[in-house]
Amino acid sequence: MYRVVHLGRMYHAVHRGDQVSKRATTDLTDLTEGCLGAFVRSGTLDLSLDQLASDVGISKRMLVHYFGGREAIEERAMTLLENRLRAQFAPENFPSGIAAQTVINALWDRTTNPKSKGVLLLVMDLSRRAWNGSPRATSFYQEQQQLWVELLLRYLPDKNTVEDVLQSFQGAVLAYLITGNPEPGRRVLNRICARLETCRKFHKETKQHRTG
Repeated sequence: MYRVVHLGRMYHAVHRGDQVSKRATTDLTDLTEGCLGAFVRSGTLDLSLDQLASDVGISKRMLVHYFGGREAIEERAMTLLENRLRAQFAPENFPSGIAAQTVINALWDRTTNPKSKGVLLLVMDLSRRAWNGSPRATSFYQEQQQLWVELLLRYLPDKNTVEDVLQSFQGAVLAYLITGNPEPGRRVLNRICARLETCRKFHKETKQHRTG
């Protein structure tokens, strides 16, 4: 009898522990979402724990209790941001067989959409950290670069061309953040695409002439 009761108590204790663990995981996921939202609204990771707690709607003590410290908060928020950007800009999310200019204009529209400004500022803030030597921010920056390279390689002829377009795109983004006007950047990117299309047609006609 004693053993049955004892095992029953153990079962219920473990079962309750599973429930607590699941609830804690859910709470941590929700809090990570809230922290990322706060970082996006501010356009930076450089919020004090007091500011972050106030924005998320939890006490600073509980914030530290759940995450263990600031570094863990930033790590989880960056990982969540990486996952969202990966899902948004994954190559398979863009149709094949369309012109590079169409893709680049779509990317430009997404990047300069007013609703995306907080994310854009946060990504730039992480780039600044990468430039200052942060290993985690450098890893974030490199993953984003690789994601865009993989996407653009589906529509551009080679890696060198992708690099040229990507550098021009990033320069246009900086100008947009300063001026708030997306149109000059769009015109620059469209001119680059037009030159690439002219080169493509020229090489195609030259090849046909030689084989003809």
